[in-house]
Amino acid sequence: MDFKKAESAGYLANHMARLFANALHERIRPLGLAPAQFMTLLELWEEDGRTQKDLVRRLDIEQATMANTLKRMERDGLIIRQENPKDRRAQLIRLTEKARALQDDATAAANAVNAIALGGLSEDERRVFIRMMTRVIGALSGYDGNF
Repeated sequence: MDFKKAESAGYLANHMARLFANALHERIRPLGLAPAQFMTLLELWEEDGRTQKDLVRRLDIEQATMANTLKRMERDGLIIRQENPKDRRAQLIRLTEKARALQDDATAAANAVNAIALGGLSEDERRVFIRMMTRVIGALSGYDGNF
């Protein structure tokens, strides 16, 4: 069977994701943020006080990766850790004022990248594209590596 990367959804999605990540990184770098920090901040801006376990689940990343990201964010003054009154084994990750102050500029940077990437699509095409990507993500979210 021939593999044609120009017709491979996985290859194209991976390539597109790298381009998005690189463009986003360039836009948020002046804010002192890395892409992993931005993704974590998006979750915390939505609901402050999440646990590390919840962030791992929501971002679908490895626990060690999240631990390193949070360590850097704490070092950079973006988060603090608080004791969780419901579970003493888990800590709550809380935003600092510095992180809250970055929200408008960081989300504007992400919106700018999206505008560039989707600029050649009509509004209807954008909605369909987003809906289709969401469906593909949903289909792969439960995939365990077996057919």
